[in-house]
Amino acid sequence: MSYKDRINARETHRMMGAPTITVRGRLLDLTSPQVMGILNATPDSFYEESRTLSEETIAQRADEIVGQGGAMVDIGAFSTRPGGEEVTQQEEMRRLRLALSVVTRRHPDVIVSVDTFRPDVARMAVEEYGAAMINDVSEGGITGVAGVARREKREEVPAMFRTVADLGVPYILMSVRPRLHDMMKSFAEEVGLLHSLGVKDIILDPGFGFGKTLDENYQLLSELDGLQVMGLPVLVGVSRKSMIYRLLDGTPADALNGTTVLHTIALQKGASILRAHDVRAAVEVCRIVEKLTSPSLSINS
Repeated sequence: MSYKDRINARETHRMMGAPTITVRGRLLDLTSPQVMGILNATPDSFYEESRTLSEETIAQRADEIVGQGGAMVDIGAFSTRPGGEEVTQQEEMRRLRLALSVVTRRHPDVIVSVDTFRPDVARMAVEEYGAAMINDVSEGGITGVAGVARREKREEVPAMFRTVADLGVPYILMSVRPRLHDMMKSFAEEVGLLHSLGVKDIILDPGFGFGKTLDENYQLLSELDGLQVMGLPVLVGVSRKSMIYRLLDGTPADALNGTTVLHTIALQKGASILRAHDVRAAVEVCRIVEKLTSPSLSINS
């Protein structure tokens, strides 16, 4: 895609009106891309440096995300990495209650997203702590853990879909499909069902690292702008994932530079939200790419 084409694609995305959602009764404009900081209330997340288990470390991480410009805090209490340990619903809730109580007390105005595939956990987070958004990695119950074979059949109306409709919060719908064509077909059906249930604010997540080989992840990234026809905001979560460090023969600790490269590409292809460990670096990418694609930028043909 040429320089002018990237600008035109970004401007088309703006004109479509897709990058807005209503959060806690307020309109959130995603015309300028935003960063969702990751807060892992787990002992076994794939990136060791992201683990927060005590009130002190949770508070430090929340302060860091907000201080570095993150617009959202995504709290997860069940590591969905391949081979991750199964966590009971009770334990997931216990971890989340600790993290949510700390984050909402210290930063009452920040948008809190909860990363869970369990409807009862989602309900607890919203009703007890005012969580503003649900981030579901299971595509409504197809699978809940990375590396676990997806189920081709599920409930006719997934319980999570009913739950977010009842709660009235924005919903991040992540796909476990490896190919864009199949993903868009599923997204179209699922978005239609969610709308019929009354869910108004939907964010699409192509699910990098979930149900996809390394090559399929990169093929999907190369075609990411195809999701723009859905007319919905797109969230990209590639931060320090194996698609980066496996390709580069490294570890999650070595993957910041690769993450920044993929964040840049994702934004140029229309992503509205970056879910990231390294918030400051992601915010800087957003600012630079937004400047590069600004309509006010003088371009010499």
